[in-house]
Amino acid sequence: MNTEVRIEIAAWLTRLGVNSQPTDGLATSILIFACLLVAGISYFIAHRFVAHGINMMIRRSSVKWDDIFMHFNVFERVALLVPIGILDLLLPIVLTSHDVASMVIDRLLSSLLVLFILRAIYSALNAADKIADMNHINRRLPVTSFVQLIKLFLFFIGLIIVFSILADRSPIYFFSGLGVATGLVMLVFRDTILGFVAGIQLAANRMVSKGDWIQMDKYEADGTVEDVTLTTVKVRNWDNTLTMIPAYALVSDAFKNWRGMSESGGRRIKRSINIDVNSIQFLNDAERIRLGKVNYLKEYLPQIFSEISAANANISDIDMKVNGRHLTNIGTFRAYLQEYLRRHDKIHKDMTLMVRQLAPTTEGLPIELYIFTNDIRWTFYEAIQADIFDHIFAILPEFGLRAFQIPTGTDIRSIKHCEEQHAEEQH
Repeated sequence: MNTEVRIEIAAWLTRLGVNSQPTDGLATSILIFACLLVAGISYFIAHRFVAHGINMMIRRSSVKWDDIFMHFNVFERVALLVPIGILDLLLPIVLTSHDVASMVIDRLLSSLLVLFILRAIYSALNAADKIADMNHINRRLPVTSFVQLIKLFLFFIGLIIVFSILADRSPIYFFSGLGVATGLVMLVFRDTILGFVAGIQLAANRMVSKGDWIQMDKYEADGTVEDVTLTTVKVRNWDNTLTMIPAYALVSDAFKNWRGMSESGGRRIKRSINIDVNSIQFLNDAERIRLGKVNYLKEYLPQIFSEISAANANISDIDMKVNGRHLTNIGTFRAYLQEYLRRHDKIHKDMTLMVRQLAPTTEGLPIELYIFTNDIRWTFYEAIQADIFDHIFAILPEFGLRAFQIPTGTDIRSIKHCEEQHAEEQH
């Protein structure tokens, strides 16, 4: 195609009376200078008027995505193709009488044109990746991985085209040689190939996206995904350290993604308080009347007392606690917590809300709260959780309950001191 265009240009110059194929050095130098001048003028027009005009329109537009193309100098790099293309067409015509120089210049300029085309495409791809990131598309699709894959593919295509131009061979000749080098390519680009396959799986199954909070103990990663590339996933941990995880590791190994928690709007609290079993007892009438004044128990206590009275109506010797049903402080405490949490304005009412009793251990009887906060932000979540348990620890004595606590050195010294005082009194 270039040859046909050059013939047309040479014929046009001949009709104008210009010898486009000089043989002497002076005329050749003048025409080379003229070609450079035409290329320079064309670049000035393409850069100053066309590219600059497009950028002016972008600055005045209300949309933001087109500013990204200006930021990555896409139009300026496209403008560079104009002078290189003109030189690639004109210089070989001027150097027709100089076979070697014409061939070298033609091949070099054609190769340079291919490289600058790739450079312009790379800028456009970078802009597209940035636009996808700005619109949070990267949270749903690994756009960066696909952009890197396209760049890699274009790099190999451009490299083969450049080699074919320099060697004056058909690109098919070099493509056919790739089959022989398949094993070497598989070895060198193992991580890239595995990463690409993993990237497709991650995207298809929405396993991980930019902005997700993931936890992967094998790589000591616990934080927010900052970038998903063709071969690696960059995670910024909560201590601001960075962890690089191979993309294929997220497919082959286990990890935890907290995205579901973020999207649901609720964050789980699953924590127990151990009650000293020695403090568990039945409620007497005075305690029942006193606790009946607690707002969160005003509905529960009369109702449960009525049920117990009906159940005990035909039971003899009801004054013995072993006979029939009786209110306990631990049961009343659980009912109080259930109502307290149900009315708490920071608890998610549409998710599981449960106060349950776990199996007793050597450290007491665990009462577990299984609830979800309606604020998933870490600091606010911790504050809500702390406030709830602060309240629980503070109201335990109102129910005659004590939290279990392993004796400390101070407790043991106090016991020893009491024993010494008791011994002195006996003497």
